[in-house]
Amino acid sequence: MPANIVVGTQWGDEGKGKIIDIISSRADVVVRSQGGNNAGHTVVNNGEVYKLHLIPSGILYPDTLCLIGAGVVLDPKDFISELDNLESRGISTANLKVDPRAHIVMPWHIALDGLSEAFRGGKDIGTTKRGIGPTYMDKYERCGIRMYDLVHPDVLAEKIQSTGRLKNKIITEVYGGEPFDLGAVTAEYTEYGKRLLPFVDDVSVLTFDADKAGKTIMFEGAQATLLDIDFGTYPYVTSSHPLSAGVCVGTGVGPKVITNIIGVAKAYTTRVGKGPFPTELDDEIGDQIRNVGGEFGTTTGRPRRTGWFDAVIVRHSVRVNGLDSLAINKLDTLAGIDTLKVCVAYKRPDGTVTENFPPTLEELEGCEPVYEEFPGFNEDISKCASFDELPENCKKYITRLEELVGCRVGMVGIGPDRAQILER
Repeated sequence: MPANIVVGTQWGDEGKGKIIDIISSRADVVVRSQGGNNAGHTVVNNGEVYKLHLIPSGILYPDTLCLIGAGVVLDPKDFISELDNLESRGISTANLKVDPRAHIVMPWHIALDGLSEAFRGGKDIGTTKRGIGPTYMDKYERCGIRMYDLVHPDVLAEKIQSTGRLKNKIITEVYGGEPFDLGAVTAEYTEYGKRLLPFVDDVSVLTFDADKAGKTIMFEGAQATLLDIDFGTYPYVTSSHPLSAGVCVGTGVGPKVITNIIGVAKAYTTRVGKGPFPTELDDEIGDQIRNVGGEFGTTTGRPRRTGWFDAVIVRHSVRVNGLDSLAINKLDTLAGIDTLKVCVAYKRPDGTVTENFPPTLEELEGCEPVYEEFPGFNEDISKCASFDELPENCKKYITRLEELVGCRVGMVGIGPDRAQILER
């Protein structure tokens, strides 16, 4: 049976939530493999808006098994808040499981995230200050606290003391911050562990068994390709692997399980935070796209930077993710713009032109976009029932995007609701 991966192909916020929700409705199992509550999926289902940060989108379907893999870093306070919110709206969380290997975001991680950003001054990364990076740092320093520890009070108390003393020393002596009361932290997080104990199970085994049983599986990721720690715009990246390959590591399954990889992009480009953005529109058109498209962060509410579609970026994503198809969202947002532009290549400072995404920030910063222009459209496309019903200029635009990035466009989004997707 199919095992689908859905990944973002730009800097995130491409509307993965809607695509994930559509595929989740057809899946038996939905798995989250990396990232933390620094990401958000906004899903509009039956007129209801759900903003999910840690819990997989499949939670909206009562018969779907929802799994959070070992590659995720989990803030238990935020996770419990999300559980309570869903349950208050009549959504059952009985089929939700978290891998015991998943690392826990502790309060000192959040503090250190803010302190280190302040210390960098004007060279800050622009993190969400949710403690994600410091949690992954502890994971790789092998001093992290995991889900298993959280639900075993004696283990948790010992690890909070050993790790917390070191973190307090760093907070006070390096950054001049205030230390944490480790006894209070232990009491607070012990209660979180009691609440979350029923959710703990081996996600690697559950996913493997589901595949062997012929179940349909969907793997959802947070963030996107250009935020990957290795293949993104480093250092303005996240601390995990949002690429398709990261699914296998973060879940604990082999790559042969995967049968289909879907990339999600907008019909334009956005990003949040600092770093180079070759097609950025710092003008009225950029403002129009931002306001019409509602380009404000799900997690932070920050206004997103907007720009033209960048085929160089998406071509890079097609290659590093091994995409089988693309979903292009928010085509409707571009209505009313007379001339549309697509970046097809970059011009380097020495005058040479490249169609490949530069591997370093320094090279990218010196690049200028090379554009192709397309006639725009004014029609309201939000009620189109098929791709063939789209205005001719829309169809030509999508067809040319396919040619430029080297990947079939299988879905086109024409509005925020789940029903507003045209499948080809």
